[in-house]
Amino acid sequence: MEKINIRGIEFDNVTLPEAVDMLIGLAHGDKTCAVVTPNAEIVQKCIEEEEFAAVVSQADVILPDGVGVIKASKILGTPLKSPVPGVEVGEALVAKSGEEKLPVFLMGGKPGVAEAAAEKLKEKYPDAEIVGTHHGYFSKSGEENDAMVHEINESGTAILFVCFGVPAQEKWMIENRDRLESVRVMLGLGGSLDVYSGTLKRAPAFFRKLSLEWLYRLIRQPSRIGRMMKLPKFYFGTKKYKRQLDKQ
Repeated sequence: MEKINIRGIEFDNVTLPEAVDMLIGLAHGDKTCAVVTPNAEIVQKCIEEEEFAAVVSQADVILPDGVGVIKASKILGTPLKSPVPGVEVGEALVAKSGEEKLPVFLMGGKPGVAEAAAEKLKEKYPDAEIVGTHHGYFSKSGEENDAMVHEINESGTAILFVCFGVPAQEKWMIENRDRLESVRVMLGLGGSLDVYSGTLKRAPAFFRKLSLEWLYRLIRQPSRIGRMMKLPKFYFGTKKYKRQLDKQ
């Protein structure tokens, strides 16, 4: 797939259906691939933190989650096709898991959330093949992590959802990629298990259609205001970055 550089991050230029088809193809392959889904806030974090940017850049697939990244791509004159929300990619893979014979393991969230997510997803997609669940409250190194890797390997899963939030999920995937035996695609999907389980509601279609999902989240969780401030910083920073490029 074509790669487009947005502020130092090489995004795959795909639509949502193209991304799902690509990941299914990789899941039938013979390599363990790490998939990250940065939004504008996460790209800004990469700009500010070189070490984290290096971790994200080691992913095999980088999908643009959110309209902020799409707007930045247009400002830079290298437009990406469309946003590819990680939560929708994950659900599409679960929906196709039975038909494609690609087992899925859900890892992350508070105790009970992954199990509730699996139950809700199975209700919605009865043919889905979910072979394991585990919360994200375990040590990401040492014996606990070794036991987690063993459990994943024993499950025989091909697709692994890693839902620890940023930056823990990205670091975990890169650090453990070579230890996962049957996993072919692992995705860092943040709070997706909360959405699948019904613990957290996505923005209504009206907000998503107008690219205002960030506003809905802020209304529901005013404590996010500090994180949301990265969005204008990223937007205006990208405009400044473009002006600097044009002068070169």
